[in-house]
Amino acid sequence: MDLTLLSNLDIVHLIDTGGIIPALFIALLTYFSMRFTRFGFDRLGENYTRYRLNMKQASVLVQFLILLLGSFLCLSQVLMFSQDGFSLLIGLLALGVSWSSKDLVASLMAGITLLLDRPFQVGDRVSFAGHYGEVVEIGLRSVRIVDLDDNLISIPNNQFLQGVVSCANSGNLDQMCVFRFYIGCNQDFQLAETIIEEAVVSSPYVFWQKPVSILMKEGAVPDGAERFAIHLVAKAYVIDGRYESRFSSDVHRRVKQAFRQHKIYTAGELEWVQAGR
Repeated sequence: MDLTLLSNLDIVHLIDTGGIIPALFIALLTYFSMRFTRFGFDRLGENYTRYRLNMKQASVLVQFLILLLGSFLCLSQVLMFSQDGFSLLIGLLALGVSWSSKDLVASLMAGITLLLDRPFQVGDRVSFAGHYGEVVEIGLRSVRIVDLDDNLISIPNNQFLQGVVSCANSGNLDQMCVFRFYIGCNQDFQLAETIIEEAVVSSPYVFWQKPVSILMKEGAVPDGAERFAIHLVAKAYVIDGRYESRFSSDVHRRVKQAFRQHKIYTAGELEWVQAGR
């Protein structure tokens, strides 16, 4: 960089004071435009549930374009300089940002990478660093996730480029749900399989267009109960990822009631029965 440009750069003459009010107006217009865009696409997604995730993804892209356009218009109203002054200012800004905001710049670049590479999208349900929930926003600095307890979690974008992220639905409304049941080794596992399958397929939240599977094996129960048990796993798809918890609760309630009716004991119940003898 030619240091002689410093003598030609007058900061006062770089700022057009007459453009401050128009710039503020543009900033407010940009803010409300982004809010209106998010609200409008969310309403469309709720009215046309089949395209809900597409609406969320389109909302992110439109808001990003509005932000870029608004930022450019604001700067063009306030700043005015020659070509040499522009080059020097950009160089100074780049140098200052690179030293003082390395993490922020890394998050910004990672945000652009996430938008282009798309390992997950807005509306997907992801698991990352011990957190699980629905992606509600992919910003330039962070990704926001709402977990099953309705907590809003913000994760810097650059962390997604360094860790392993699991996506449950990959842009689809339907999502795989897994239900695990442990019954005693001396229980009627064939009847238990039938009960579990009927509970899943009769649930109002099941997605009929994809198959339901029931798997069985015998082995140790993780984290307690009996030492060994019959492990029954049901795999089915819920019609919408938002109903994941309701689907799980409905299936477990139906299975529990049927197990009690047919006197099929889970591994935990057998442990209590044996302890009471």
